Amino acid sequence: MKELNVAGNSVKIDEDGFLVDPSQWNEEVARALAAEDELELTDKHFEVLNFLRKTVNGGDTLTIRKVGNSGIVDIKQFYALFPKGPLKMSSKYAGLPKPTSCV
Repeated sequence: MKELNVAGNSVKIDEDGFLVDPSQWNEEVARALAAEDELELTDKHFEVLNFLRKTVNGGDTLTIRKVGNSGIVDIKQFYALFPKGPLKMSSKYAGLPKPTSCV
């Protein structure tokens, strides 16, 4: 298990870079996780991340199609925002568990 120092706080992440304790998530943590992957998050990224958090906290499962139908981004834009794997990477930055559909 790896630890990430964010604004003086230690945040534990697993071997895939996902938060061990999702309650530690905030925008600074999201930025730090993205920076580890050399990605700078924009307001549009955060719109998607907040949609994902709301969806999961509401009990729904995440799918690329659901994000594409969100009205925030279409599927092509979703891939452009998170080019290394949109659902996996956006879930990671949103402080959510790794989606079961992702390897």
